[in-house]
Amino acid sequence: MHSIMFYVFAIIAIFGSIIVITARNPVHSVLFLVLVFCNVAGLFLLLGAEFLAMILVIVYAGAVAVLFLFVIMMLNINIVPFREGFLSYLPIGGLIGMILFAELVMVAAGWVFAPNMPAGNLLATTTHGIPNTEALGQVLYTRYIYQFQTAGIALLVAMIGAILLTLRSRSGVRRQSVARQLVRTKANSLELKKVPTRGGV
Repeated sequence: MHSIMFYVFAIIAIFGSIIVITARNPVHSVLFLVLVFCNVAGLFLLLGAEFLAMILVIVYAGAVAVLFLFVIMMLNINIVPFREGFLSYLPIGGLIGMILFAELVMVAAGWVFAPNMPAGNLLATTTHGIPNTEALGQVLYTRYIYQFQTAGIALLVAMIGAILLTLRSRSGVRRQSVARQLVRTKANSLELKKVPTRGGV
């Protein structure tokens, strides 16, 4: 059962990753990316690394994929032609939903029908008796600290690049100028006027 679940998760993850880079509709690419995240999370569960599995589902599938959708919307991609014929996309969406449901059933069935599976595949402990979350932190922040920081810098550069791609000027729209706000003084910001009693400006 353990080997069957591994091959199912791996094959679907590979298939979904191919669709991500070949789909013409960017929204479909993001949806298949969520499918890939869920299957990779299943592989981590089989390895006993439930922390990484939950990170993939909560952070990547739940937040990063939504961020990708926001970026696609901000780029003003014309998706009206894709909305036409919505029912034609229904079989694909139903198939993806059935695959995810079947994988969840297989994971639950593995826990029920294979209670004698080695503890390392189900429990959050390592060979040294510490939680795998603690073991992951010890490895990341000691042995691979420079690689970890380099990956963080790369993600920061990618985020700045994405912001610059979507940041463009539009006529008739007032924008915030941080430099002008910083150099403002009371002399060029306030104007005192003498208003007579019972009179207007």
